[in-house]
Amino acid sequence: MRKIQIYDTTLRDGSQAEGIDFSLQDKILLTQRLDSLGFDFVEGGYPASNEKDAAFFQQIGDSKLQTTKIAAFGMTRRKGTRPENDEGLRSLLDSGAPFITIVGKTSAFQVQEVIKATLEENLAMIAETVGFLRSLGRTVFFDAEHFFDGWKGNPDYAVRCLTTAAQAGAETLILCDTNGGTLPDEITAAIRDVVKNLDHPLGIHVHNDCGLAVANSLAAVEAGAVQVQGTINGFGERCGNADLIAVIANLALKKQGRYDLLHADAVSRLTELSRYVYEMLNLHIPLHQPFVGKSAFAHKGGMHVSGVNRNTTAYEHIVPETVGNERRVLISELSGRSNIVAKATKYNIQNDEKLMQDILAEVVSRESQGYQFEAAEGSFDLLVRRVCGTFKPHFQRLNYHVNVEADENSALMTEGTVKLRIGHLTKHEVDEGEGPVDALNKALRKALVPIFPNLEEMKLVDFKVRVINSEAATGARVRVVIESTDGKDMWGTVGVNENIIEASWEALVESIEYKLCKDES
Repeated sequence: MRKIQIYDTTLRDGSQAEGIDFSLQDKILLTQRLDSLGFDFVEGGYPASNEKDAAFFQQIGDSKLQTTKIAAFGMTRRKGTRPENDEGLRSLLDSGAPFITIVGKTSAFQVQEVIKATLEENLAMIAETVGFLRSLGRTVFFDAEHFFDGWKGNPDYAVRCLTTAAQAGAETLILCDTNGGTLPDEITAAIRDVVKNLDHPLGIHVHNDCGLAVANSLAAVEAGAVQVQGTINGFGERCGNADLIAVIANLALKKQGRYDLLHADAVSRLTELSRYVYEMLNLHIPLHQPFVGKSAFAHKGGMHVSGVNRNTTAYEHIVPETVGNERRVLISELSGRSNIVAKATKYNIQNDEKLMQDILAEVVSRESQGYQFEAAEGSFDLLVRRVCGTFKPHFQRLNYHVNVEADENSALMTEGTVKLRIGHLTKHEVDEGEGPVDALNKALRKALVPIFPNLEEMKLVDFKVRVINSEAATGARVRVVIESTDGKDMWGTVGVNENIIEASWEALVESIEYKLCKDES
C-alpha cells in the first residue's frame, strides 16, 4: 500500500471562499478534529497576512496534536530582496511552524507578465527561499503555482523550476492547477513527464473551475503523487478547491487496499466531519454533495426503492454507513407502494395491502394541497399513525393570539399567547419573541414543558417558508418546513396554509407531537 499524505488547506484556501470566515477558535477546533481523523498536515494560514493567522500558530502548540503536523504558508522572497531581509519569510519563521509551504511561479508567462521578472531571476528566488528556510531547520513544501498551465506553454521551464526547488532542499513538490482549467488526461501526461525527468516526491493541488478537482486529484495519485492538498467540502476561491471528503472516500473505497491514508475509522466519520464544518460556518448543508449529502442515498422513484429493497447495490454504489451516512426513502406522489412499504416497515403493517393504499392515497391528497414529505419525515410518521388509528394528540389548541407592536423608533415588540387543553388541565401562557413564530414557540413550550419535561432537550434548528401558488399574490398558500433536534435525532415537519402563522403553528405542533410519540415508542 502506498502512503498518501492528506494535506488540508481549509483554514487558508477555504477561507478565501465568498461568505466564509473562521474565527481563531474555529481554526483551533477544526485542526483538532482533523487530527482525530489522522490528517497528515493542516495549513494554518499565512502569518504575514493578518493577526488571526499569526495567533493561530502561537496557540495551536497547546493542542498537543497526535498525528497532524502544522504548516505555514508563504511566498518566495520578493524580487530584489535577500531572503534574510524579507518580512514575509521572517513571519514564517516567527510562526514556529515546523513545515513551511512556499508558493512560487513555475509558468514562464506568469513570471514575465505578472511579477515582471526574468526567468533566471525567478529560479534564483525559488532556490534562495527554499535554501534559506532549509538552512534554519524547516521542512519545506514547494507549491508550484500555475504548474500545469506553465507546462503546457513551456514544459522545459516548468520542470526546471521543480528541479531548482528540489535541489535547494524542498521535501515535496506540489503541482498546482491554479486556474482550475486542466483536464484529467493532461494532469496525467504532465506528471508522467515530471516523473521521467525528476525523481522526487510529488503532490497535487487543484482548483475546481471545470468541476474536475476531485477527478484531477485522483488522476494525479494514479500517476504517482504522494500528497493531496484540498479543503473540506471543496471550499475555496471562485469555484473552490478539491473536496477532500470525496477524494478520501474515493481513494479509500474505490481503490481499496492500494493506498494507506488517515486513521482506520476516518472514512466512517466523513459525513460527521463535512457537516461539522458547515455547522461551524453557519452554512446550509447541501443535499446533493457526493458521499455525505443528505440526498446522496435518498430514493424517491418507486422502481428505485423496489430495487434497493431487494438488493441495495441496485441503486447504491457503496453502503451509506461506510462514510457515516444513511439511506433515506422519500415519500411523494411519485413514490408508489414500494416507498410506503419501506417507510412503514417499523410499524409492521407492510403486509396490510389496504392500509398501504390508504397511506399512499393520503400522501397524494396532502401533496395536492401543497404538502411535501421529502424533508418532513416527522410529519409522515404522524400521517401513518393517523391512518393506522394509533395517533392520540398529547394536547389540544383552544386558541392562540399574536400581537406585534412598533413604536415611533421602529422598535418591534412581539407577544404570543396560547391556550391549550392538556388532559384535564387548561394552560394559558404568554411569552415574547423575536417574531410571531418565535413568540408562539416560546409560549407553547412554556405551557408544555412542565407536563412533558423531555421537550426541554428539543430545539428548532431550521425554518423555511416557500410560496406554493405565487400567482395568487398576497393570498398565496405557503409551506413551512421546520427542522428540529433533541441532540440524538433530527426530524422535519411541515405545515401548509394561506396564513403563514397558521402554517408555522401546524409545523411547530407536528414537531412537538413527533418528539413525544418518538420518546414514548
